[in-house]
Amino acid sequence: MSEDLAPLLAARRLKLEQVRQLGVDPFGAAFPGTESTGEIRGRWEEGRKVRLAGRIVSHRDMGKSQFLHLQDRVGRLQIYVQKPALAEKELAVFQLLDLGDIVGVEGTLFTTKAGEPSVRVESLTLLTKSLLPLPDKWHGLVDVETRHRQRHLDLISNEGSRKALNLRIRLVRYLRDFLHAQGFTEVETPMMQSVAGGAAAEPFQTRHHAMGMDLFLRIAPELYLKRLLVGGMEKVFEINRNFRNEGISRKHNPEFTMLEAYWAYSDFEGMASLVEEMIGGAARELTGDWNVPQSDGSVINFQGPWPRKKYRDAVCEVAGKDWFQLSPEAMEKKAKDLGLELEPKLAAADITQKVFEKKVEAQAVNPIFITHLPAELVPLAKLNREDPTVVDVFELILGRQEISPGYSELNDPLLQAERFRHQVGEHTQKVDEDFLEALQSGMPPAGGMGLGVDRLAMLLSGSDSIREVIFFPLLRPREISA
Repeated sequence: MSEDLAPLLAARRLKLEQVRQLGVDPFGAAFPGTESTGEIRGRWEEGRKVRLAGRIVSHRDMGKSQFLHLQDRVGRLQIYVQKPALAEKELAVFQLLDLGDIVGVEGTLFTTKAGEPSVRVESLTLLTKSLLPLPDKWHGLVDVETRHRQRHLDLISNEGSRKALNLRIRLVRYLRDFLHAQGFTEVETPMMQSVAGGAAAEPFQTRHHAMGMDLFLRIAPELYLKRLLVGGMEKVFEINRNFRNEGISRKHNPEFTMLEAYWAYSDFEGMASLVEEMIGGAARELTGDWNVPQSDGSVINFQGPWPRKKYRDAVCEVAGKDWFQLSPEAMEKKAKDLGLELEPKLAAADITQKVFEKKVEAQAVNPIFITHLPAELVPLAKLNREDPTVVDVFELILGRQEISPGYSELNDPLLQAERFRHQVGEHTQKVDEDFLEALQSGMPPAGGMGLGVDRLAMLLSGSDSIREVIFFPLLRPREISA
């Protein structure tokens, strides 16, 4: 504990005891029948009686007249307290209040001479005594790690954080409602799996002692959702938590939220249209505009139609029309001329992917669907009938990052088994044999898509980091933080 805080903490503890000596519980009881600050403003009527509960976030002492602001989940509202109007015990409690205390009030609505909507308090109840002072006299937390570590204080003191996280809440609700309206069924699939499948990523491993078996936190729900297609559920989705034991960055958190949806008898083109309607609608609904400003000064225009461009064409536009005729050595030289740093002896496909990531993906601000990726990059998608070197997929690039991939799903069990085994090499224990067996029962042709919910929330809120839209991002324990 900071020595500077010690006197403040001692003073609050003393007030706590003084409240108790008055026969008042400093941690209160239920206070039913309240309206939110938003509801009160929305049903404004001079003289109407209301009940309001919230945290004291400001206090102006004008002698007998006291002006305070209460903050709840919606916003702030001024309350006006005349000391003589309070009962003796209420006045004694009022004089022991601090910023950060939570109170309930009853009173009537009026507008001050300055034009501020207010509640004229007739009775006041202490609901929770705050024992710690709040940050920086309500100017907000500044240190980024402190804001993420002490999210409760961040939410109390920083309006920007409240808005970003509230947008995330509204986004998840919008996505769910949109898919329900399209006839999709929401399901839940296992978060602990015996084989970590559905994506190429390093899983977190745990152990179930009673069954004597290793388990993995899921890296994707894909293989389970496809089993439901086999079972006859033709339109399914899941808003799920995935876990990948990989690096942390502005765009990555080890625990993250994905939306995955599968639609029998559709394909990647149908899923692209679904994604465009869903994300474009979310942007318009949640921000009120097609154009959404970003933290780097750019503006994303979500209004459709969104362009679609083949992977090869996108690469050739930045690397030259002859790119795919070059030898790996010539590709490496040209990539370095374009300013890329490459690991030695990369295969041609890997060099091409580096060029795509740095010169196409990292430059695309407005939405664009990149289609027909190389087959070796996407083992779960159908080969294109006209060109079997590519697969029928899209990657939605938005705000200089991939937001949503979509496939025409591979439903040939023999080809899928071959691709799985090629992908894992000698690590055959990583092949989900149960999924392959299910596929042999017959999965209908289908389109599938994934959507990074955290990343989309980041872009729609104009946040500069995925951590701003995750309530509790992963952090190092405080004692070993840098």
